[in-house]
Amino acid sequence: MSADRPISDSAVPQITRGHRLQFEPAQDCHVLLYPEGMITLNDSAAEILQRCDGQRSVQAICTDLSAAFDGAEVTADVHDFLKLAASHGWVILA
Repeated sequence: MSADRPISDSAVPQITRGHRLQFEPAQDCHVLLYPEGMITLNDSAAEILQRCDGQRSVQAICTDLSAAFDGAEVTADVHDFLKLAASHGWVILA
């Protein structure tokens, strides 16, 4: 995915095969594990990736996160993170 190409609200993100999201008690945070290593995630990234289940659209993820955080405007942040995640191969967008 090109960094300048927008993500469609109807796209359905899913964590890429070979990657696994889990909470790491020793680091007190969520991490994304993959065969070559581990990515330590901030709370926002973890909240987004927890919703990348291959069932929910980008719009549904934004709506759910906004509701979870008292109506906060999250759309731009979700789109920016998903572009980054897709460019690194952490998620696919169907």
